[in-house]
Amino acid sequence: MSKNVLFIMCDQLRWDYLSCTGHPHLQTPHIDRLAARGMLFDRAYVQSPICGPSRMSFYTGRYVSSHGSTWNNIPLKVGEMTLGDHLRPLGVRTALCGKTHMTADAEGMRRLGLAPDSEIGVLVSECGFEPYERDDGLHPDGGRYPRNAAYDAHMRERGWSDENPWDSVANSAEDDAGNILSGWFMDHADKPARAADEDSETPYITGRAMDFIREAGEAPWCLHLSYIKPHWPYIVPAPYHDMYGPETHLPLLRSEEERRDPHPVYGAFMQERVSQAFTDDRARRKVIGAYMGLIKQLDDQIGLLMDFLEEQGRVEDTMIVFTSDHGDYLGDHWMGEKELFHDPSARIPLILVDPRPEADATRGQKSSALVEAIDVAPTILDYFGGAAVPHILEGHSLLPILQGTREALRDFIVSEYDYSMRDVRRRLGVSVADAKLTMVFDGRWKYIFAEGFRPMLFDLQNDPDELRDVGGDPEFAAEAARLEKLLFHWSRRTSQRTTIADSTIAARNASIGEARAGILIGYRNEEELRAALAEAVEQGL
Repeated sequence: MSKNVLFIMCDQLRWDYLSCTGHPHLQTPHIDRLAARGMLFDRAYVQSPICGPSRMSFYTGRYVSSHGSTWNNIPLKVGEMTLGDHLRPLGVRTALCGKTHMTADAEGMRRLGLAPDSEIGVLVSECGFEPYERDDGLHPDGGRYPRNAAYDAHMRERGWSDENPWDSVANSAEDDAGNILSGWFMDHADKPARAADEDSETPYITGRAMDFIREAGEAPWCLHLSYIKPHWPYIVPAPYHDMYGPETHLPLLRSEEERRDPHPVYGAFMQERVSQAFTDDRARRKVIGAYMGLIKQLDDQIGLLMDFLEEQGRVEDTMIVFTSDHGDYLGDHWMGEKELFHDPSARIPLILVDPRPEADATRGQKSSALVEAIDVAPTILDYFGGAAVPHILEGHSLLPILQGTREALRDFIVSEYDYSMRDVRRRLGVSVADAKLTMVFDGRWKYIFAEGFRPMLFDLQNDPDELRDVGGDPEFAAEAARLEKLLFHWSRRTSQRTTIADSTIAARNASIGEARAGILIGYRNEEELRAALAEAVEQGL
């Protein structure tokens, strides 16, 4: 029986919008069933609260400042090892069905003579995955993102002749007069998409994942099933469009105190158009209803997928990873979108199901360990029996926690954000080089270092909703200094020496190695050399 991994990622799914993580009105029984079969990691955080760099950290197992893809469409440089690069030598087929937000390093590929359509070129361009079906969504007319021809063909087979059915069918509504109402506009979020449920993106990509599993045979595989939703456009097909009225929405997390004298960077993000739009309660309620409907649709598709795995006899040999690339403010903290480090944005759901008996002792449990997105890649590598490569993968395998031999792996987590591409930078008059934020969270204190400004600081023990920034309060200066020291220590890590392991260096005796190579530095005569070589032999060097 082969080992397999189904690595499921949702796009922009908040940690608290599942019933297993505490949502009182949005019931997600199929995702809950995964948590009951495995372990729910309740304090998991992304390495950057925006799609591209977050995903690059998931796929490389490395921090953003290590892999260098600091924002959407900034290429992941050629040479960065990804999950597929670690798994293929083990004989594991590593494939993609859905989104990666990967931008290829075309210039680097040209410099190295890598043809984009060659076998290696395709893997480098697709973040190390075999692109069984790449679909990033985001196909508006005139947009810079490539269209998914397979989805277009699927919609034509379903009777849709629209030139861009992703835009005009799956992500648009229609009024009684036949006018197309774009799902990009928040005012239309409460209307049903023109597409029927089975024609929309989430069921389509689920079906393609089933096709892969059906075709995969007995060789081991790792399938990255990467859903486009509940990421905007916020619109969902019937019957999901009107399931969740305002009475089912979570209480709004924001206070007037946050707006009175905000940190300059936070204040500038509050001024972004999307943040201003979410201060309109009517529009916000429409969006949240659609957002919840999209999650309910996802949960139903997860149920179908799990039933399919059982029918295929794959439940007992397949590890399941369920997570998200970041959250969504949805108006909390006077913010729209994601990008800063409050929990609605930077905290994610993470469920791991290890089917092996070694994990039986922790099934159905919730772990409060501090977990980072970069832990997923080493966990999958460990599951397949690959040797640890800590000089490359900066995360840690979570299998010891799953197997009950460890309770925690780290004392703090780090997340980074580069806002140089945002209007916020110009609004603040900050240089591209200085438009950086770094968050350190030790389980209680959340510290955000903002280049050129005072830090932000939140005490989640006494202020769990993160409504009071005490970063400028002298009373908390000692805590800020302690966390800044943690950040300084972390920033001095060796992250770029990926071609040789620390253990190899530690085992090396430099002078003896040089002597054996005929490089005789520091020896006064042949007798000293012979004595040194004899001693090295005795020590097994």
